[in-house]
Amino acid sequence: MTRPVLDYKHPTVVQLDILLYAILAVVGAALLCHLLNMWNNERISWDPAQFCGITQVSVPMEMLWKPDLFIQEMIQKDDSTQNPYMYVYHDGKVVVEEGLKVVSTCKMDVHKFPFDTQSCNISVGSAIHCVDEIRLRPFSNTSRVTQFSQELIKTQGEWEFLQLSVSGHNFTFGDRSWNILIYTRRPLLHVTNFMLPVLFFLILDLASFFIADHRGEKLGFKVTVLLAISVLLLILNDILPSVSNKTPLIATYCIVIFALMLLSVLETILVTYLMEKDSQEKLGLSDDREVQREAVKNRNTGEKQIVSEAP
Repeated sequence: MTRPVLDYKHPTVVQLDILLYAILAVVGAALLCHLLNMWNNERISWDPAQFCGITQVSVPMEMLWKPDLFIQEMIQKDDSTQNPYMYVYHDGKVVVEEGLKVVSTCKMDVHKFPFDTQSCNISVGSAIHCVDEIRLRPFSNTSRVTQFSQELIKTQGEWEFLQLSVSGHNFTFGDRSWNILIYTRRPLLHVTNFMLPVLFFLILDLASFFIADHRGEKLGFKVTVLLAISVLLLILNDILPSVSNKTPLIATYCIVIFALMLLSVLETILVTYLMEKDSQEKLGLSDDREVQREAVKNRNTGEKQIVSEAP
């Protein structure tokens, strides 16, 4: 179908809004959005007074022209349920409302995890029409889109939606409308489930210095705590995305604590070795003294026998 204009030199202005109503994941940004498209069909109009006051009708998507819009960052085909109808108004305005599942690339900076704030771009453009044929314009400004999204949003998981910025840019190869999602992570979950347990394990390791060193109980306790820290490090490796260029501070925090506990285990091994060596030396000295005592005793006994046998 051709563009709905009377003069082909006249571009079709398409106004669109993207409203966010769910954040499914952020490593590869998975979002549920509400896409609203509006444009004017110059070939359609009627007088509502002549048609029983009807100002709008719903028609199937296949009957009229629809802009071929796509999301540039999309990496997975949209599998959400599509709206089969569009709304046509008496003045020629056409409105299409669609649910959209956006799975896109998102560069993340988790240096301050879990106190990080992330932003993802959603750029909408036309696949075959240039800027001379289609002009994309945001229908609502940043504040209105952000307000509507905060009212619509149903689930955010561990994230808290902050803002949806809207802007439009023209390029020589086509027209683009940009939306920037900004959201911050809720840190309480990771603080209580990860950071505090690691700190508590360090406190337990320090408290183990009050355990007696005999029979290896202290060493066994320290090794058990060290293994628990290793399990938490494996969990952290699964949580953190591998798309960040900077080392997260929480990883440094865990490595430092792990190193301190490792030094503590080595110190316990060294102390146990020295104590065992000292006890063996003391045991050897006591054996030598016992042998000397026996020798002296035997010598004294022999001398007494010689004296008693003398005439």
